[in-house]
Amino acid sequence: MERKNNWKGWLYLAPALILITLFTLFPIVNTFIISFLKDYSYATGANDGFTFDNYGIVLGLTERIEGDPNSVMTEFIRYALPNTLLITFVTVPISVVIALLIAIGLNRIKAVRSFFQTIFFLPYVTNTIAIGMVFALIFSNTGIFNSLFWLENVNWIGVGTTWGKSMFVICLYVIWTALPFKILIFASGLQSVDQQYYDAARIDSTPKWKTDLKIVLPLISPQLLYVSITSFISGFKEYNAIVGLFNRAYTTDGNLHDLYTVVYYIYDQIQMTGGRQHLEYAAAGSVILFLIIFAFTLIQMQVSKKRVHY
Repeated sequence: MERKNNWKGWLYLAPALILITLFTLFPIVNTFIISFLKDYSYATGANDGFTFDNYGIVLGLTERIEGDPNSVMTEFIRYALPNTLLITFVTVPISVVIALLIAIGLNRIKAVRSFFQTIFFLPYVTNTIAIGMVFALIFSNTGIFNSLFWLENVNWIGVGTTWGKSMFVICLYVIWTALPFKILIFASGLQSVDQQYYDAARIDSTPKWKTDLKIVLPLISPQLLYVSITSFISGFKEYNAIVGLFNRAYTTDGNLHDLYTVVYYIYDQIQMTGGRQHLEYAAAGSVILFLIIFAFTLIQMQVSKKRVHY
């Protein structure tokens, strides 16, 4: 009887499955295919056949024009990937720790918990460009940041600044915008911890820091795993910070690529450069990014088998 009724289940799922296929699975497969097509034209679908050169060109290993060393593209391997790795491995651990500490603090002030949770969540629903404009004002020559730290006319994101100063502001921006979602997840996890654990720790005169470290953290380890995985994925896909702070058109030291991220590079290849789109390079860059994210996710999942308690 159950087998006879299975068609009803598939019928109910059909609209969702069709949408997932059209807007998720097909673009992924199509991107993978395009990454192996030489001189692909998006308008007509024309190409010069199958090739691995697109990956070599993106990674700076293959000349775009055979016999011309100056045609080697180094933007991805020299700027985009290092910048993305730096942003990810600096901002993710810091934002996770700060969000966890804030969530633990909110969990202890029950009287105004909801109010502060709302305050901390506001940046998550605020327009990215608006936040970027505010940060641009804060870190301008005469901005609040310089005033707070008694810095005289330090140029953080304006014309003539350095890569290091710009990257410092970008990391602060990413950390600040990443906190609300993490705080929300940690707060929900902490509220699900049974009160009896706290009572037992209090009876044993266990210090609060030890209770949080030895009892609470293992109990919310599933939330920690989820936040870590999603944070690393978001870090590798970072692009909003460049748009919000630099309007995507400005980079430091007159170098056109020194603030590239991987997604920034992909978008630039989709744009008209050199008289045509380089969708095949964008697709190759996307596949490389997918493989990097997939590898780090597998590592985290492997580590979680011993560290996460359900």
